[in-house]
Amino acid sequence: MTAQREWFETDYYKVLGVSPEATEKEISRAYRKLAKQYHPDAHPGSEDRFKEISAAYDVLGDAQKRKEYDEVRRLGATGAGFGGGGPGGFSFKVDDLADIFGGIFRQPAGRRRGASAGVRGADLEAELHLSFEEAIGGVVTSVNVRSNVPCANCGGSGSRPGTTPVTCPRCGGRGVVNDNQGLFSLATPCPECHGRGTKITDPCPVCFGTGVQRRERQVKVRIPAGVDDGQRIRVKGRGEPGIAGGPAGDLFVTVHVAPHPVFGRRGADLTLTVPVTFPEAALGATITVPSLDKPVKLKIAPGTRPGKTLRVRGRGLHLDGRTGDLLVTIDVVVPSRISEAERKAIEALAKASTGAPRAHLGV
Repeated sequence: MTAQREWFETDYYKVLGVSPEATEKEISRAYRKLAKQYHPDAHPGSEDRFKEISAAYDVLGDAQKRKEYDEVRRLGATGAGFGGGGPGGFSFKVDDLADIFGGIFRQPAGRRRGASAGVRGADLEAELHLSFEEAIGGVVTSVNVRSNVPCANCGGSGSRPGTTPVTCPRCGGRGVVNDNQGLFSLATPCPECHGRGTKITDPCPVCFGTGVQRRERQVKVRIPAGVDDGQRIRVKGRGEPGIAGGPAGDLFVTVHVAPHPVFGRRGADLTLTVPVTFPEAALGATITVPSLDKPVKLKIAPGTRPGKTLRVRGRGLHLDGRTGDLLVTIDVVVPSRISEAERKAIEALAKASTGAPRAHLGV
């Protein structure tokens, strides 16, 4: 990457209204808010402010660029980037600069020298509500998002239909101009074309030369089987379109899974709470419990206590090449109303009982 002069002069954190310690999510949120506020499509005349915001996000929204930007700003603040020989300054040899700045002044292989890479589009957020069955089986569906799309009038070129952008006469289409700093030369964005390499002489009357419009659109999303409630699915390249040829952002879909009326989930295992009577728990019984495909028989051992969990192997979910189990938790039901015959039977049981369940309490 070529370090640009504006890196030393412009506080991108201030442009986006965030602190230098802001997280990636906070930076992305701030950019989306400002981009919507100053987008020329909605607010004609705010093109310069929109470009300033986009330039800031192009650097701070990229982890590697942000790291290099922070280093350049740090070195510039201490005088390391500009100090000359003499009192209070520093003197450098050309080789020293390579050691200090590392790869900041180097360009990636295969990238045309001086060409503008454009601005990456912002990431978008969407929410999707699924049933329990859709979540465990996986589904291909669509979500509605409102975002920038290529202008239908100019096809995204930004120029009035029938016209085309012209090569910038100042930078010759390179998008940058060189600023001689003595020992080295800094490449700065061309002030005439703002780094695009081309100029729009006759802007599109619909998008005002931005090449994009705000529209509602549907994005197809493939939800994998076994998605959890609250999980975020990334759809690469389906966020906001890039600016000046930059890559599109991503779409992040937060999935909300409706609870099942009977079953719960623990990964690939299904959970189920089954009520049993006191005689079934005390004497043992064989009961029938549901599963996702067909009912299964479950043996209750004599003396089973409330809260005990029994495992039915292989009757859970089929996820990632493995099959989960059905986990059945026993709940002994105490009736709120009993018949006269039940009362007499319980009283007889109480008289016949010889246990002392509270003896360990010492009271």
